[in-house]
Amino acid sequence: MKKILVLLFAVLLSATLVQAKIPEDNMKNRPMPPRMTEQERMQREKAFEQRLGLTEEQIQKSKTLRLEGMEKIKPVIDKIKSREQEVDLVKKSNLSEEERAAKLNSLNSDLRTLHKQAHDIRIENMKSFEEILTTEQRKTLKEMKQEGRQEFNKRHIPPPPQKR
Repeated sequence: MKKILVLLFAVLLSATLVQAKIPEDNMKNRPMPPRMTEQERMQREKAFEQRLGLTEEQIQKSKTLRLEGMEKIKPVIDKIKSREQEVDLVKKSNLSEEERAAKLNSLNSDLRTLHKQAHDIRIENMKSFEEILTTEQRKTLKEMKQEGRQEFNKRHIPPPPQKR
């Protein structure tokens, strides 16, 4: 009878530990939402242009700005992906705790810098886009941003705070 109780306790304990690990794993491995098809993207772009009332000249300038922005941000995004892969490798490595911590601190510092660069490029691109808009279009864009933020907040639950 004692053996059965001990075995049952061990099974319950291991099940509890496995269950405790699941939320963290779910955050990393949750499925990505499906990407928009090209047709959906084009429809969304057209609706955006119509709502702002963009002229053909503004549409062409915005496309040029978007392509230039993509060229500027691509190397930064590639570096971010590379650093994130390095982080995963370091976490799986057999380094000592001190070496691992030092390496991760360095990589995380690089990642923060790269994310800031990407953010700055996005802000610069948005400002360039807003420069080609009229005052009325800027007002409409501001309203659209507020609506988008409200929609986002309705649909997204903030992640739990991370332990450090």
